[in-house]
Amino acid sequence: MENLSDLMTMSVGGYSLGKLLSAGLTLLICLLAVRLIMKAVQKIVSRAKHANERLQKLIVNSVKALLYVLTVIIAAGALGVNTTSLTAIMSVLTLGVTMAAQDILGNVAGGLVLLSTRPFSIGDVVEIGGTVGTVREINLNHTRIETPDGQIVLQPNSDVSGSKIVNYTALGRRRVVCRVSASYDAPAAEVKAACLEAVSAAPNVLGEPAPDVFVSNYGSSSIEYTVRCWTKPEDYWETSCALNENLRDTFAGHNVEMTYDHLNVHIVEK
Repeated sequence: MENLSDLMTMSVGGYSLGKLLSAGLTLLICLLAVRLIMKAVQKIVSRAKHANERLQKLIVNSVKALLYVLTVIIAAGALGVNTTSLTAIMSVLTLGVTMAAQDILGNVAGGLVLLSTRPFSIGDVVEIGGTVGTVREINLNHTRIETPDGQIVLQPNSDVSGSKIVNYTALGRRRVVCRVSASYDAPAAEVKAACLEAVSAAPNVLGEPAPDVFVSNYGSSSIEYTVRCWTKPEDYWETSCALNENLRDTFAGHNVEMTYDHLNVHIVEK
């Protein structure tokens, strides 16, 4: 034991053999930890299939560089080197870089949240922050959405992850809702028959769930009816527009009056 104690206190290059072995063991553990962490980071980043390749490499290399710097500091501390000044400098540099890249890091963090939770996929019709359209690209910085009128909207991922997300495609079907008014003189059964006839004439209407019609409001001069049916998400606009057009024709065929507000002007001669 005394020989082992003497051996561990033996000085090599100004450091005891015990400290050198301790620093070496610490370095080995840190390198193994870096390897495991980098595998996890690469796995997360690789999920961004549509992300820019250079951005992926930048994130991976930045994390790797930071982990190696921390490894050097930890190993140096185990060796007995005073790392206070080095740690302070690294803290200042890290704080400066973080403040300068705050928006970018926020978008990247938001992108990782979206890629892990997957609230929508490429091709889904969504509503995010008041923007309705089809998702065309998801990367670590932004989400690209194509609106029905042909506009391309780039939504920062930090805004997307913190916004209310409505996915119209998730169920594989989308409900079409039309509201139409009819005269109080028209029998409700006749109005409902006309509405269902309009639905049957519309294209791409799904049989299940079945279409339905019901009275939704009694107005001052008319009764409001709500017509509902289901279609596939990609057929929504065609079905909705066709149903609106068919309702007027079927009402005319069933002699149902579509009421509208009137303004009567009376001229009084003095």
